[in-house]
Amino acid sequence: MKVLLLEDEYMLRVSITEFLEEMGFEVDGFANGEKAYDAIYETHYDLYLLDVNVPGIDGFSLLRTLRKEGNKTPAIFLTSMVNVSDLQEGYKSGCCDYIRKPFDLTELQLRIMHALKSFYHQGENVIDFGGGLVYDTESFTLTHNGESIALSKTEKEIFSVLLKHTNQVVSVETFQDEIWGEYVDPANIRVQINNLRKKLPLDIIQNRRGLGYILER
Repeated sequence: MKVLLLEDEYMLRVSITEFLEEMGFEVDGFANGEKAYDAIYETHYDLYLLDVNVPGIDGFSLLRTLRKEGNKTPAIFLTSMVNVSDLQEGYKSGCCDYIRKPFDLTELQLRIMHALKSFYHQGENVIDFGGGLVYDTESFTLTHNGESIALSKTEKEIFSVLLKHTNQVVSVETFQDEIWGEYVDPANIRVQINNLRKKLPLDIIQNRRGLGYILER
């Protein structure tokens, strides 16, 4: 999963980035709101972490603009503001959570997990596909009869995209946008998906010829 981090304090941005990357996220960090806004229209992100007082567009205005444009990606504000009016402004802008600085990175992890589960998995901690195949939404891992299924970084990203669009056909163009953010040879994408399908004990990923792929539950 990809995270956009808007934070103008350099060391905090580095610390959060390293922490999230250890968790398996891909992180793009920005110190300027305008640059973050531009990046959102070049790359698909699964979560926004937004500081409020940053150069360019402030975090509140950035998210408010995105929501008006129909962008529903979950967002968490990171801010040192403590007034109730500021908290109200954050939620009015469209955030799903709000964390005050300074904060422990473990707290940030818990809030991120809650936001992602609430938005993408309707609060499910574990998704059971039957036949012993289980996906843990907290650790982002697949297991079969308790044994972990080893997936490459790209295979994990493909599965995450399919899971997010459960029971919907996902086109090659969607994989390009949400994983690579640029054109990738469709043949290469098909190879990656077929490699993933071979590792799964159940045939839960179906090919819809000429349309794309679907993960069925």
